[in-house]
Amino acid sequence: MSNRSLLSIILAAGLGTRMQSSLPKVMHEIGSLPLIGHVLKAVSSDGNRVAVVVGPGMPALEALVAKLSPGASCHEQTERLGTAHAALAARSALTPAADDVLVLFGDTPLVTADAIARVRAGLAAGADVAVLGFEAANPFGYGRLLMQGNQLLAIREEKDASDEERKVTFCNSGIMGFQGAIAAELLSAIGNDNAKGEYYLTDAVEIANARGLKVVAATTGEDDARGINNRVQLAECEEIFQNRMRRAALERGVTLQAPSTVFFSHDTVLEPDVLVEPNVVFGPGVRVASGARIRAFSHLEGATVGADATVGPYARLRPGAELARETHIGNFVEVKNGKIGEGAKVNHLSYIGDAVVGAKTNIGAGTITCNYDGFGKHLTQIGAGSFIGSNSTLVAPVTIGSGAYVAAGSTVTEEVPDDALVIGRARQSVKDGRAKELRARFAAAKAAKKS
Repeated sequence: MSNRSLLSIILAAGLGTRMQSSLPKVMHEIGSLPLIGHVLKAVSSDGNRVAVVVGPGMPALEALVAKLSPGASCHEQTERLGTAHAALAARSALTPAADDVLVLFGDTPLVTADAIARVRAGLAAGADVAVLGFEAANPFGYGRLLMQGNQLLAIREEKDASDEERKVTFCNSGIMGFQGAIAAELLSAIGNDNAKGEYYLTDAVEIANARGLKVVAATTGEDDARGINNRVQLAECEEIFQNRMRRAALERGVTLQAPSTVFFSHDTVLEPDVLVEPNVVFGPGVRVASGARIRAFSHLEGATVGADATVGPYARLRPGAELARETHIGNFVEVKNGKIGEGAKVNHLSYIGDAVVGAKTNIGAGTITCNYDGFGKHLTQIGAGSFIGSNSTLVAPVTIGSGAYVAAGSTVTEEVPDDALVIGRARQSVKDGRAKELRARFAAAKAAKKS
């Protein structure tokens, strides 16, 4: 389709009252991406235009569209008078005419670029209108696609269908494509002579047939066409999305020890030979290089994991965590905006935030970088080959040189030179026999209180 221009009109004006939410329906998420974001990804390619139809008073949705698809335009549907009326709210986007005009819905996040390409292929082959359909396991409630040979004659809604028509299992996804030169004219010809007084996009099929135009149907899987109207359907689509991501990872050469317990975001990238143990969650913006092992019950977001690194179990990588190759991040370790050098180890019970840790450095258990002073964040820099003893407190901003040795239990507030030993803890004082005296005193006080 590279030689055919495309305008995608995405209908997103619905309030989604059945979601029981103040958030516009298309802003709810699956795979850590709003529903409309999935549709925008499916239609995005260089040179194509996108118009999103929003309802009145939806500035948050408009801002989201601008963020996810900077070139997209938003058009307000001031009254909700049906799908054709919504599509015509973007009338100004129809000029200049694109070769293909697609009308899609912002609440069908599982639609794929491949499914959209099938609709466009019908238009490229000479159809004036192309509708995306699917074979339904249970067609109840769906509009039926009534075919005569290769010609789509009509879309018949459940309530209007005859008994014979209800036996049809080829159903309407709601996605429709038009030759750009006639799109505005066909949409404008749709009337509202029906019980609800609304303008239905599906009527374009019969209008096109009455004009002797070619109308065809493309086919996709039922899951691609799933719309979301409530939280139950949101959860069902999340499950389908996760299963797609799991399967794709396995087919790329990733090992998932318990696939159903691993959760992905829309942009998770795992290279071949990554091994993921059970109960791992990948938030947005994670990339894991080949040979890395993500151990059980870890949570990663906005993080990069180098080749042959180990993360977890029970580790948390927050945005800005960058692990070089062969690093070890162990149990109950949190890294935020921290760069961990090649072969460095933070094996357990530590917090590394706003820090640069050099190669081969070992961070002992219970170490924390004190990066926040109540007003701002500050950087801790640790050179290569250093040893940070257990329960050390590194008060940023602070620099510890390469090859340095920080004694266990130290509080470090000043620069430590290369190869230096720093001991920053209170001097131990031993009072012989005082423990026995204290126990006797406490016992006497307790007895006096009881009497």
